[in-house]
Amino acid sequence: MQQNEMRLEFDSRSCNEGFVRVAVAAFMTQLNPTLEEVADVKTAVSEAVTNAIIHGYEGAVKKVVVECRITGQTLEVKVLDTGKGIEDIPKAMEPMFTTKEECDRAGMGFAFMEAFMDTLKVDSEVGKGTCVTMTRQIGRENKFER
Repeated sequence: MQQNEMRLEFDSRSCNEGFVRVAVAAFMTQLNPTLEEVADVKTAVSEAVTNAIIHGYEGAVKKVVVECRITGQTLEVKVLDTGKGIEDIPKAMEPMFTTKEECDRAGMGFAFMEAFMDTLKVDSEVGKGTCVTMTRQIGRENKFER
């Protein structure tokens, strides 16, 4: 069974969100994904990283970590921060719930992650940080695999 891992650590600056999207997309190319699969994963990663930057650190510049693991045809992506944490995870995951109403698309991050990935798990502790773990089976629709 194919297995591979990577880890990125970067400053919690909005300008790094695009870099992380591209890095995860490049890493997953070894699974021969469809363009739709790449776009879905990039969107989910973008939402998770943006949540860490905006909600976890609230503008402070600290570190965000993204870990990716491939096992067989499954891609697992973890986005970790050591920010303020989430008080009520089920409430935070409700579509349209936000603590930052002034932000564009506020309240849709977790909804997008759930829509574009196969699984989504959120672990958080107030004052300690948050870990968002997402998985996606890649290649389910690749009928012409070699």
